[in-house]
Amino acid sequence: MTEDRPLRADARRNREQLLAAAVSAFSRSGPEATLESIARSAGVGIGTLYRHFPSREALIDAVYRSELARLCDSVPELLAPLPPDRAMRAWMDNFVDYMTTKRGMAEALRAVVASGGDPFAESRARLLAAIDALLRAGAQAGLLRPGVRPDDVLVGISGVSVLVAEPSQRDQAGRLLDLIMDGLRYAAPQADVRAGTSARAGASGGERADG
Repeated sequence: MTEDRPLRADARRNREQLLAAAVSAFSRSGPEATLESIARSAGVGIGTLYRHFPSREALIDAVYRSELARLCDSVPELLAPLPPDRAMRAWMDNFVDYMTTKRGMAEALRAVVASGGDPFAESRARLLAAIDALLRAGAQAGLLRPGVRPDDVLVGISGVSVLVAEPSQRDQAGRLLDLIMDGLRYAAPQADVRAGTSARAGASGGERADG
C-alpha cells in the first residue's frame, strides 16, 4: 500500500519490521510463508499487517521494491566514505545479496505477476542508474576507466550472482567480482599511477631487503 501522508514513527517502525520479516519468510519458505507468521515474526498483530498491506500480493510487491530501493539508494552512502572504486566493489557485494533475496522470493513474485502486478517494472532502470552513478564517480576520480556501459556491468555481475549462487560459493563470487573490478580499473589514470607507485615501492623494498 502506498502512503499518501508521512507515517507516524511507530507506524513506520511497524512497516519496516514487517518488510524485514517478510524478506526472511519469503526467502526461506517462498509462497508457503503465511501472513500470520510474518506478523508474528515482526512482533505485530495481523490487523497491523493488513493496515499496511491490504493483500498478500501488496506485501510481496512492497518487499521486492523495498529491497531494490535499499540497493539502489545505497550508492550515495557508499560514495561518501569510500573512493569510487571501493564503493563500486562494495555495491557489487550488496547486489549479490539482493539477487539472493530475489531468487528466494521467486515463487512469491511469480504469484504477484500472475495476479496482474509488475514488481519488476522499474528494476532494470534503477539498477542501471545506480551503476552509472558509480561509474561516473569512478571515471571523474580517475579510478575507473571511462566509457564503460552500465548494462555491460549489470550483465557481468548478474552472471556471477547466477552461476555462483550458493552460500558455499560466496568466496568464488568475490574473486570473480574482483576480476570485474580489475577490468573496470584497467587504463584508469589514477589507478595506473597507484599501481605503479605500489610496484615501485615493492621493488625498492626488495632492494633494501636484499642489500
